Amino acid sequence: MLWLKNFAYTLVVPCTVAIYVPWVLVGEQAANSGIWLFLAAVLVVLGGAVYSWCLWDFATLGQGTPAPFDPPTHLVVQGPYHYTRNPMYVAVMTFIFGWIVLFPSTPLLLYGLSVGLCIHLLVLLYEEPHLKKVFGTSYEEYRTHVRRWIPIISIIRKATNSTKDQLPQS
Repeated sequence: MLWLKNFAYTLVVPCTVAIYVPWVLVGEQAANSGIWLFLAAVLVVLGGAVYSWCLWDFATLGQGTPAPFDPPTHLVVQGPYHYTRNPMYVAVMTFIFGWIVLFPSTPLLLYGLSVGLCIHLLVLLYEEPHLKKVFGTSYEEYRTHVRRWIPIISIIRKATNSTKDQLPQS
């Protein structure tokens, strides 16, 4: 049943935001080709793969869904959550950015920026306070070690810290 709920939520919310609305905004606009097509495909595949991985982790490790009305019962900090606190949102924005690369247009760019702003406000005003309330010090500790948005900064910081740990102490 949990997998069915995850699939249904994904069809209704992320697929609408990342696929249906951009498709409607693009209309009959011609797509870019060449390297731009390749880059767009990489972004779309990467966004879809990361979202799928997060969905798997929510169901198996968290025992829940991304839906606010049926959230995970366990704090998920593995997989993509090891590098960014919001990899599902990063994945959706990566997918939308793939659309923007493939079909560059002002309406699509404004849509992407609007979605990004809405996601950021949702995280700041609802999700982070809610997670702090539900998971307490576990979430607070997680917040101190993992960045909210940009995974590359967490990856570099973790690599730097592990290198320091391996250096001989004098």
